Amino acid sequence: MKNISVLIVEDHPQIAQSYKLALSKIAKTDDTYNFKIDEATTIDRAKTLLETKKPSYEIIFLDIKLPQSKDRLLLSGEDLGFYIKEHFPSSKIIVATTYNDNHRINTIFKNLDPEGLLIKNDLTTRALINAIEDVLEDIPAYSKTVKRYLRKLVQNDLNIDQLDRQILHHLSNGEKMVNLPNLIPMSIGGIEKRKRLLKDAFGISGEDDRVLISKAREKGFI
Repeated sequence: MKNISVLIVEDHPQIAQSYKLALSKIAKTDDTYNFKIDEATTIDRAKTLLETKKPSYEIIFLDIKLPQSKDRLLLSGEDLGFYIKEHFPSSKIIVATTYNDNHRINTIFKNLDPEGLLIKNDLTTRALINAIEDVLEDIPAYSKTVKRYLRKLVQNDLNIDQLDRQILHHLSNGEKMVNLPNLIPMSIGGIEKRKRLLKDAFGISGEDDRVLISKAREKGFI
């Protein structure tokens, strides 16, 4: 029997329970696996568990839409994903999100490259079991909505990186442009250029920052 350490980072109890149910069903039908499960509902709790786990977790279920860490260095579950990739590269990440916008899916693929990407509305117990079994066998796992978007991703060149998301985050919190260079390692000119590119990508060229923030929030980038 192989012991598999699992971390569930999810602040919705029903979703976390669905992961545990799927893992339980796999263990019951295949005595090859025995899952040891830890849970976190916040980025800070997840970091604590990650830093104390030796060896590192083999599978991590990661919710993208999480509140920022207390130190404000990690703005969302996506930033936690970057942290995991950097510090725990052997861990396999299964991202679960409510966002099904093709721009958002594309960005997750390009920036995080998870072993699994699932849209929560797609999740049935069987679909989740299949995804976990695929990841255990080193096969990329995507839910049906993600698979439908895969054909579109090659035509979609929008890639919003960490600096873009920091700009959007601070603007959404009401920060003035003049203060952004104190918060982000860029000049005013560089920030303005990125804002223009974001507006072009979202199809809102010429609109003010309120429209940019509204569109970014609608698409799940903030």
